[in-house]
Amino acid sequence: MGRVISTKPRLACIDPPRLLAGLDETYRLDRVGHLTVHGSMPALRADELVALAENIDLRGRGGAGFPFAKKVTAVIESAGRRDGRCAVVVNGSEGEPSCLKDTALLLHTPHLVIDGAVLAATAMGADDVAIAVHRPDVEESLSAAIAERGPSGPRVQVSVTDDRFVAGEGGAVINGISGAPAIPNGRKIRTSDSGLAGLPTLLSNTETFAQLAVAARMGALPFRSVGLPTEPGTTLLTVGGKFVMETPFGVPLSYVLELCGLTPGQGVLVGGYHGKWLLPDSLASVNISRESMEKYNARLGAGAVLPIPENTCPVGETARVARWLAGETANQCGPCFIGLPALADAIGQVERGGGQAALDTVSAYIESVKRRGACSHPDGTAGFVTTALDAFPDEFREHALGPGCGRPTLGVLPLTDGAPSGPLALPPGPSARRDERDESEQLLVDWTLCQGHGLCADILPEVIELGMDGYPNRAKYGVPRQLRGQAVRAVRRCPALALRMEA
Repeated sequence: MGRVISTKPRLACIDPPRLLAGLDETYRLDRVGHLTVHGSMPALRADELVALAENIDLRGRGGAGFPFAKKVTAVIESAGRRDGRCAVVVNGSEGEPSCLKDTALLLHTPHLVIDGAVLAATAMGADDVAIAVHRPDVEESLSAAIAERGPSGPRVQVSVTDDRFVAGEGGAVINGISGAPAIPNGRKIRTSDSGLAGLPTLLSNTETFAQLAVAARMGALPFRSVGLPTEPGTTLLTVGGKFVMETPFGVPLSYVLELCGLTPGQGVLVGGYHGKWLLPDSLASVNISRESMEKYNARLGAGAVLPIPENTCPVGETARVARWLAGETANQCGPCFIGLPALADAIGQVERGGGQAALDTVSAYIESVKRRGACSHPDGTAGFVTTALDAFPDEFREHALGPGCGRPTLGVLPLTDGAPSGPLALPPGPSARRDERDESEQLLVDWTLCQGHGLCADILPEVIELGMDGYPNRAKYGVPRQLRGQAVRAVRRCPALALRMEA
């Protein structure tokens, strides 16, 4: 039923492959090999593209799982309100070391990804397709594929963006392609309204476009012949940081691990470093599907599956990843670039026997960084630490309050080198209470501009409280009518211009 294809990243599949078809015969499918394996690409109108995506329930494969048909519709509607122009962007900025599936597609079968992007661009009338990557070998593979295709159809270009965890966020991808720093925007801007060159932009993950290319060739009914009725087709997983496996939805997670020669060990992290730990006793009932994962408050995310073996220390592994995540911030939102290193420092104190105070400091920083950034990185990092505390409570207590668990930290969770150590931890502060008063307007904090002056809290102490790091403790504050004048004064007097009022 399963077979391993000997390439790097190491490819594997369950049942006949679709995305990875032909790669048991060659390392990379050039244009001729691609057409031999997959056949020619049909053309679709915009309404046919939306209908196909709806019929196969195609969703983004980069983390959020947003319905692809809704993205296409939003771009078409936004373009229709303007001059009709739009663009397509392929997000191949795979910044997490535990994920290799986008790399595998772009290295080994790049034409499949380009096919899906060009299909969508042609259907929507877009002139440009941009592909964001960060690895030189991936850029080389894509550049060769673009040259093999010739000049017909929409223009396709590949851009090398920063190799950082946050560089894969939607706004950061657009910024990177545009030549700006690949960091998230301070204000939430939907790419379907304004993306590449300010145009309505269809932005989706590498695998999403590859799946679209497969479905367009097969048709909806054959595409749905594998997988689950509610989640048809296949998906790509990165297992153990080295295998890239194509599997139908609905396959047991335990079988995926078995095929890769792995065991659950102490637990399995699904969804990558913003994901959730699943304990071994739950794996018997977990399969590769959204519904199954949701029963355990987990999600596949970008498809990373990381078992942790019995012979390594989970506290030390958590500390390593937390320190790496702290080094991957965009360095633009104070609660993130101060709070995440402080959280990592606190975990290090737990690992070294810091007592109950160290555990309390970890909990305080988890709450401190939530919902206080321009992107989801602070929340995802806090969630990673929280799920580790929940999965390995005995080990954390043994380290904080006793001699430790007795196991070395082997470094089995894959990381890149060179994460900075970050600033020292700040002392824990009191948790903030939410003000439940009737409010007519909101005061919003732009984390990318806020520098933690604290003047706003002096002007508006009835509304704004500062967190343990000296920054406002929330991103939004309701402003009672009687305090509107003070709120406007806080906006005008903010030295960093980081506040704004919104009805």
